[in-house]
Amino acid sequence: MKSPLRIFIEVSMKGLIKGFRKQRIRWRYVFLLGSVMTTIVVLLHTPTFSIFTDEEETKSSSSSSLPIYLNGSLHLNIQIVSEAKVESFPGLTTTPVIELNSSDGFSRGKLVAQVTKIDLQRKRRKRKKRKKTKDELILPDPPPVPRHVLSSSERHALSLSPKEALAFAKLEIQQAPEVVNDTELFAPVFRNLSVFKRSYELMELMLKVYIYPDGEKPIFHQPHLNGIYASEGWFMKLMESNTQFVTKNPEKAHLFYMPYSVKQLQNAMFVPGSHNIKPLSIFLRDYVNMLSIKYPFWNRTRGSDHFLVACHDWGPYTVNEHPELKRNTIKALCNADLSDGIFVPGKDVSLPETSIRNAGKPLRYVGNGNRVSQRPILTFFAGKLHGRVRPQLLKHWRNKDEDMKIYGPLPHNVARKMTYVQHMKSSKYCLCPMGYEVNSPRIVEAIYYECVPVIIADNFVLPFSELLDWSAFSVVVPEKEIPRLKEILLEIPMRRYMKMQMNVKMVQRHFLWSTKPRRYDVFHMILHSIWFNFLNQNQTSYDHVSDS
Repeated sequence: MKSPLRIFIEVSMKGLIKGFRKQRIRWRYVFLLGSVMTTIVVLLHTPTFSIFTDEEETKSSSSSSLPIYLNGSLHLNIQIVSEAKVESFPGLTTTPVIELNSSDGFSRGKLVAQVTKIDLQRKRRKRKKRKKTKDELILPDPPPVPRHVLSSSERHALSLSPKEALAFAKLEIQQAPEVVNDTELFAPVFRNLSVFKRSYELMELMLKVYIYPDGEKPIFHQPHLNGIYASEGWFMKLMESNTQFVTKNPEKAHLFYMPYSVKQLQNAMFVPGSHNIKPLSIFLRDYVNMLSIKYPFWNRTRGSDHFLVACHDWGPYTVNEHPELKRNTIKALCNADLSDGIFVPGKDVSLPETSIRNAGKPLRYVGNGNRVSQRPILTFFAGKLHGRVRPQLLKHWRNKDEDMKIYGPLPHNVARKMTYVQHMKSSKYCLCPMGYEVNSPRIVEAIYYECVPVIIADNFVLPFSELLDWSAFSVVVPEKEIPRLKEILLEIPMRRYMKMQMNVKMVQRHFLWSTKPRRYDVFHMILHSIWFNFLNQNQTSYDHVSDS
């Protein structure tokens, strides 16, 4: 039986001879045919490509050990090729197959189409492997959570009124059992892992939030998902799409969410150049007054079980026109500045300021940092020079020390050699000085790139500081100590620095946004801090639950 290759050569030669006889040679087709034949010969010498089926290959190698000659110059030993395939590519179990139909003759177009199809299949497989998103690389799917078996008191708590349930949860947290060797959370980055763990479990078990449906877009119910103020928008987006915590029945709610965006409020109402944000405060005052008239829930607690989430710098100042909104409501703010007298520690929540460039893929520009041995720069900063701290930083350290890479906006000649992100990945410490306001997206950026953040902002309440131990993974430097900055950093022993850098990696998951929220990510951490602080403000006792 003739091999498919010999049939192909004979048919091709017959067609060529017929063309010569008719003396109508189409040289373009001749060259095309020659290139196709050359390609086949080359592919035959490639270990990953076979023009025979497995059965034909076995027959050919068993019936004759002689090499097959092509054009009297090239030869191919099938047995050698088979061995080469196995030796060079042990992971390959199958090879692509091209079937040749000898009865109908061989079509050049069919062969090219089949080869192209095989190439496309290979590319798709490679693309599928590379399609692991940053979410999967940085925030891998956690192991399945063991099913929590409810105790008799927990089952009873589910039937309690919201007020009684809150008192029960507060008591349970105070009596939280000690957590040892937890497999999900890294204890060194927490103030008290046992308290956090129990509080988080109770939040998942019983917390219900009612979202007010009132208000028109774009100020309400339309999240702003890009830029440095994206945290308020992402929380709104994920909260409004949530089914675990959101309830449609306000009578069952423990907390009430007012879903507005200060960024959208600025875009809609602020007059550029006016330097007057009072109209924004008046708008929110009227909104809260409308809620208090339309619903009974605000007046029931004077707003103490209501919360708002605002990452814009103006967030704290938009509540000034309504005394109860300013004094009683739980405010989750990026601008958590104690000096303003608006943020109340223990009641309000410090919100991390995260810069999102791509709303479709919030983790697209998040990258893994370098190892400690690949971080030759002691510390790095580049940015605009607004606020009171940054000019002082550059005054003392710009172009003063080779180990201190301190710039204003990153110069073009420097950026061509090493980008902003590469600087962060190559630095042991990343400076996070305040700008106009105390918070900075550089804090979270440093955590993303596994660079220990150095925070320079007096009166700043750090994000989730009621639960996270920031001294384990960051350095806080008072503004007056800027002249001693290098001395302070060099005084940190290498062993302690390596622990801090490891802790930065472990705390990273608590600052990541994801299109589908995951346990302990930044969405859940914000919601938990609101829940935790609200419980601490709740004065109701529930002693009879513990007796039951």
